[in-house]
Amino acid sequence: MSDTGNGAPEETSASPADKAAAIAELAERIRSIGPQASGSGTSGSGASPTSGASSASSASRPAPASAASETSEAPEATGGGAPAAPAVPTAVEPDGPRGDALQETARVLTSGGAPAELAAAAVAEFGDGAAERLRTDPWAVLGLPGVRPEHADGFARELLGPKAEPGDPRRAQALVLWLLEQAALRGHSALELTEVTAGLDRLRMPDPAAAIQAAVADGRVLPFQEELSGPEAHAAGGEDDEAPTRTLLALERLAMAEDSLAEGLLQLMATFVPGEDVEAEDARAEEVQAEEVQADEVQASDAEAEEAGAQEGEVEAAADSAPADTEAPAESAPAAPGPTAWAAAAEAAPSSSATALIEAVADSALVLHTGGEAARAEPAALLAAARGLGLRAWAATWTDQGRESFAALAGADTAVTTLAELLSGAAGPGRSPDGSLALDLLVVLDAPLLDVELAATLLESLADGTRLVLSGDPGQLWSAGPGRFFADLLAAKVCPAVASRTPDFGPIGELVSGVGIGELQPVEAPDKEVVILTAKDGGEAVHRAVQLLTDSIPRALGIPAEQVVLLTPGHGGPAGTRALNAAAKARLNPGPGRFGGFDPGDRVVESPAPGITRPARVLDGDATGLHLEYPDGSRRTVPPAQAGRLRHGWALTAHQALGRRWPGAVVVLPEDAGPALTRQWVYTAFGRGEQHLSVVHAAGPALAQAVAERPAQPRTTRLRAILAENAASAY
Repeated sequence: MSDTGNGAPEETSASPADKAAAIAELAERIRSIGPQASGSGTSGSGASPTSGASSASSASRPAPASAASETSEAPEATGGGAPAAPAVPTAVEPDGPRGDALQETARVLTSGGAPAELAAAAVAEFGDGAAERLRTDPWAVLGLPGVRPEHADGFARELLGPKAEPGDPRRAQALVLWLLEQAALRGHSALELTEVTAGLDRLRMPDPAAAIQAAVADGRVLPFQEELSGPEAHAAGGEDDEAPTRTLLALERLAMAEDSLAEGLLQLMATFVPGEDVEAEDARAEEVQAEEVQADEVQASDAEAEEAGAQEGEVEAAADSAPADTEAPAESAPAAPGPTAWAAAAEAAPSSSATALIEAVADSALVLHTGGEAARAEPAALLAAARGLGLRAWAATWTDQGRESFAALAGADTAVTTLAELLSGAAGPGRSPDGSLALDLLVVLDAPLLDVELAATLLESLADGTRLVLSGDPGQLWSAGPGRFFADLLAAKVCPAVASRTPDFGPIGELVSGVGIGELQPVEAPDKEVVILTAKDGGEAVHRAVQLLTDSIPRALGIPAEQVVLLTPGHGGPAGTRALNAAAKARLNPGPGRFGGFDPGDRVVESPAPGITRPARVLDGDATGLHLEYPDGSRRTVPPAQAGRLRHGWALTAHQALGRRWPGAVVVLPEDAGPALTRQWVYTAFGRGEQHLSVVHAAGPALAQAVAERPAQPRTTRLRAILAENAASAY
């Protein structure tokens, strides 16, 4: 056996025609398994996901180590840069009760040529039996952070010797799962069957169809058959009397989350009952009371014919059981305000867009609201109106900065928290006895940032009939995790959507609005709100960006360097976050990196979970860890075991900057940025500056082409099709 390019031994494989036939046969077999179309809620393996079991379990389990470690160091879903070695998870302490398992796992890893540092991740993933698991299934190492197929093949050869065949069923299972996990890191909640088979071909899998079939039989991969519609159907062709379809494969956890999410949305709408005016309620109560009295009189009349004494008793009993006064207590506001109260609140709204939003929420359980930064005043007006009507209304933002800015819009007494605090119970209305959030209306800001698993968890936390308003800017980047929840909901058209007519003002707002419709036009900026600079290459781009950060912007505009952020498409390359952070540290806070690469005064970002980034400043460090101070003045010590979550924070990617804005922003576009750029990315990056935006541009025509021709990096998801199939009668 000779060594192939990916580390797997070479083996005679079937011809391309035979492989194509096998894949076609597999797709046909998937079609015949049963009702798997996207709305059926039935998986290819016959499982029937339910809301309670699916996303609840996905919410309670930690994110895969690979996904968590990619958050702060990997390239964004839009591309750009190579990932650095991920931080090793530290869920297991070497001196704890699982120390023996760690040591034994480390021995197995090193015997196969893998780093012993992966032992903690292996024990966290596989439990105390990690060592035995890796001995019996060496390709299971592919599920650990930073491990690629060629590494796993080499590890398997060291442990198994000649028995490490490329067609080994264990290898097949691991590769199918790895391909789908990698797709999830790029934002896909599912992949087409043809894409998975092409990936297996690239990895020299002799029989891709058999590998996929085995993964489906195992239950960790679920197949789905989905009908195409619109442009996708036209492009796919097909018979006139039969809609074209595609076969999708999804990781079980993501398939369950997407099914649960769709079920939760439909349940929310189906159980909603709008309020009624008090007069109508009183009239109906009087009518019911009259009917009950009439029934009592009939009963008494019948009883009189039998026995006079009994008649008297019956009359007295009827009087005792007559309905009490139905007037509502005067001191409490109605829990379900009627149309008149909502109409008055809408009329008092500060803008026509806020009026439209309040009117939509009055009649619907689920409402989508779209708009830019200035449009956030509209959900703020809704929240104030709802609380004025007596509803238990709260708002949730993505970041602490968003929480503070939204609270300033809605009023000091507004109930607003971050989504993480709301779901964890650290802040918010608390829980009802049934475990649901104790509220009547929830407004979720930054809704495009919710991935399908987090969105499913949110829906499971809401009681039936709760009003849910999802608000966000549809032009910005999607979630760091898999799915495109907000975009799919908008496309499915299953609920009212209110588009704000409030524009973002000023030169930055004008520039960003143009990008949003695919136009990159110069804008008038008399006070240097927008500055465009060119650079010949990445090195010059770094020099110019750091000069803007440290000198030009503070001197000319009075914005301190600590209030300016550098943004770039990726982490690697000549002008990625690593190069920019190194240059910024050398100018602003030079030092030897005494505490794990950091010095007091360093600007850092912490990534506790995928898609979550918290900026901070290093105060000091010692044996207990790094002492950080956050923008709100709070302080925390990050222990050495968690220091891998920290990165220098003068420069960020656009995904890391989501949910935050700075007084000044410098967007750096190196010469190799072309593949990473999309209209979404440019829109998001340009919109991070509140008062000033500088663009250091070395990407040539790639910038204009991305804005005009490439709206977003595509994502394969199932939610839109599930909703379209099941929600036709819901709205």
